Amino acid sequence: MAMAQLAQAADSTPAETTAAADTAWQWFTWLSPAHRSAHPTQGPVYGLEPYVVAADTYSHAPWAGRGGWSWYTGAAAWLHRAAVEAIFGLRLRAADLSFHPALPSHWPRAELTLRRDGRTLRFVLLRQGHVDTLLEARSLIEVGALPLAVGEALAWPALRGTQVFVIRLPAVRDAEALPTPGPHAMPADTGA
Repeated sequence: MAMAQLAQAADSTPAETTAAADTAWQWFTWLSPAHRSAHPTQGPVYGLEPYVVAADTYSHAPWAGRGGWSWYTGAAAWLHRAAVEAIFGLRLRAADLSFHPALPSHWPRAELTLRRDGRTLRFVLLRQGHVDTLLEARSLIEVGALPLAVGEALAWPALRGTQVFVIRLPAVRDAEALPTPGPHAMPADTGA
């Protein structure tokens, strides 16, 4: 997702990073069947199960807004990759992994668990600037979680068993954050 890549760009200002991450999240919700199905007017028109990804959405009358080609695994795989690789920012390679997240500004925390080759790696992404997440970071580290910096390479093949990592994200200043998108913030139907 291009907006998530803009949010992850090293030369972006904090305000640009926040705006790009929030836009990436908004676009993701437009593609997500769970979000689309929950919309009060577009959900019934969409007409598909909230747990099934459509390969396309019709744009011409009389079917504008209706999902098509449901249970299409290719579309589901791309939506999964968008969530894991673009929003969470996981870059998994053969010898290491790193995180370059583009979490929306209204998320104070997120978690991702990776199970691979007999290992369970739990990553807790915590946004600084929230008392709750600061306390959670401290308590996780006190019980053995390891800090992992954004962009830091982790040689995952060398790890064994279950490991927990805390990734601290920069705080979002109120002036940078976009209004929190509601569950029904969908694009307007243009009827095209």
